[in-house]
Amino acid sequence: MTTQTMPAGGADLAAMFPDEVVTKCPVRDITLPGGAGTLALITLDNGFDHTRPNTFGPNSLAALRTAVEGIAARAAAGEIVAAAVTGKPFIFAVGADLSGVPKVTERDQAMAIASAGHAVFAAFSDLPVPTFAFVNGAAMGGGVELALAASYRTISAGVPAVALPECFLGLVPGWGGCYLLPRLVGAQKALTVIIENALSQNRMLKGPQAFELGIADVMFEAADFLEESVAWAAKVVSGAVTVERVDHTADAAAWDEAVTAAKAVADTKTGGMSPAPYRALDLVAAARTRTRAEGFAAEDDALADLLMGDELRAGLYAFDLVQKRAKRPAGAPSPALATKVTKVGIVGAGLMASQLALLFAQRLEVPVVMTDLDQGRVDKGVAYVRSELAKLAKKGRLSPDRAARYGALVTGSTSKAGFADADVVIEAVFEEMKVKKVVFAEVEAVVSPQCVLMTNTSSLSITEMSEGLAHPGRLVGFHFFNPVAVMPLLEIITGAHTDDTALATAFAMGKNLKKTCILVKDSPSFIVNRLLGRFMAEAGKVVDEGTPIETSDAAFAGLTPMPPFVLLGLVGPAVALHNNETLARAFPDRFYVPEGIKRIVEAGRTSFYTLTATGMAVDPAVVELVGTPEHPTPSSVEQVRDRVLSALADEARRMLDEGVVSAPMDIDLAMITGAGFQFWNGGLTPLLDRTGVSERVTGARFLPPGVASVPQSA
Repeated sequence: MTTQTMPAGGADLAAMFPDEVVTKCPVRDITLPGGAGTLALITLDNGFDHTRPNTFGPNSLAALRTAVEGIAARAAAGEIVAAAVTGKPFIFAVGADLSGVPKVTERDQAMAIASAGHAVFAAFSDLPVPTFAFVNGAAMGGGVELALAASYRTISAGVPAVALPECFLGLVPGWGGCYLLPRLVGAQKALTVIIENALSQNRMLKGPQAFELGIADVMFEAADFLEESVAWAAKVVSGAVTVERVDHTADAAAWDEAVTAAKAVADTKTGGMSPAPYRALDLVAAARTRTRAEGFAAEDDALADLLMGDELRAGLYAFDLVQKRAKRPAGAPSPALATKVTKVGIVGAGLMASQLALLFAQRLEVPVVMTDLDQGRVDKGVAYVRSELAKLAKKGRLSPDRAARYGALVTGSTSKAGFADADVVIEAVFEEMKVKKVVFAEVEAVVSPQCVLMTNTSSLSITEMSEGLAHPGRLVGFHFFNPVAVMPLLEIITGAHTDDTALATAFAMGKNLKKTCILVKDSPSFIVNRLLGRFMAEAGKVVDEGTPIETSDAAFAGLTPMPPFVLLGLVGPAVALHNNETLARAFPDRFYVPEGIKRIVEAGRTSFYTLTATGMAVDPAVVELVGTPEHPTPSSVEQVRDRVLSALADEARRMLDEGVVSAPMDIDLAMITGAGFQFWNGGLTPLLDRTGVSERVTGARFLPPGVASVPQSA
């Protein structure tokens, strides 16, 4: 066995992680069936339940090292024939503890973090007996890499998540992932996990998918996973089972082709603006011919460099927003003020209303009644809910009994009389102020004085909407994003008259709906739609000036999850146009209504791109409708990007000055969870700070140095 030691600086590292939740690594002996001998089993367990997953900080790695060293001595003495590692119930391990990274100010410290994981995992890999990873639960990052360090892997069919999310944050899988995974499953499959999945909003694999990909050698059902894994390990040790490995390094052409294809994905997703995926690509490209020592040393260098980069610090800032700030919404009133919700009414039975009904039934588990103008619409809405529940049951995500129970909670009517005993009524009707005011006047005539009224408006004034109500304080904005079941963000908007009871009820409901709730002051289009409106206004304006749609779209790789005109097609040009018109009326000095988009809407077009033999391309009919100005002044990709970022910096500063939100962190949290802005950008404001746009446009940074960037002392 190659002796592995903790790198210099380990003690100093531990001091930088004072809040580390240490993953302990107790070892117990398992007698293998069939007289195969004794297996030493390490169980990763931080002492908490599955809501606090196992991670690897300095002390956790030291605990694992101690366990491995003890196993090595026993293996040398012939006391054991195999070693394995598994996790606590539902959790294997979710990777490195990065809580201390903000305190890292020197590259040497970053290098110590990088090399610490390699040293311990390599020691496990180098044990003189066969090694196994029994992946019983969620495995991400360093958890996957520990599993890769084993000679063999089993996985539970019930594992909900397997991923290497590092590039999503601004890192690389640097504890063996970039070297071991492509050599195990081939470069193409490895890069699907490392690059494509990570940059697609951190897409996860489930247990069966990971098995099919070749990450695990065998898969067992969750109920008897450990017993089956031990029995299988015995067969491997005894020679009854032989695992064949494919030498993926032999096909240089296939390897290089996979790297080239993955680079194209990185270019599309990041526009070259994040260094992490490109460092990962370099590591995978070289892994075919490098020794393990060379591969691990290169991973150490990459990790050290990236740990000292602003993108990773922005990624950790974004992660902290989603994990912590999202759970403690700024400005939310005391939950004790909230009205208990035992029944919900929904005005409307269209697609949005039906999505709301489905969510309320599943999460609140209370009766939900939808109303609409005619019975046909009502029946269609109720049928949609029950159809979606049936689909979930068919996929095994709901039991048939539960699906039936939820379906029975949702009813429909053409009369609002069913709202009489509702605690909350929300409207999801056409985005027109007059229509919504009529709806609420009708609802108020039926409901109790205590009933909280909510609007799902995406842009209209809550204050104006409440005018004329007998109890204007009961109205609160409750703005979901489409698709309702998928998008985490819920903007909760307080009007000039909104009382604390209505506001508290909205936040309590949002929490029960498992949404990320952000308090917003009443203002045109609130947070996400206001910023996206400014964004789309500028993108549309450059096209009106003669810039090709393709050029405008190319400018936003690495900023938005999809190009603006692709996003327009998804949202609907008519919806986006309505939002821009609302904002242009409110702020005519800086919001522009693109003429090209107006013509697209007038022509009834719903998308800008069409599928061709060579892929997606701008529809020629769209190009004709947009037209070319008499005196075109086209912009370059760089000019478009700078123009739009400048506009976003200006608008974000105005929103903060107006008190639309309490802090830049809420802008970033909203853009991450409501618009899919990347973690490694930190959402929006860290990107504006990092590129110098904030200071150039507004005269100051949004965040102090070191909050979402490397501290200046570094």
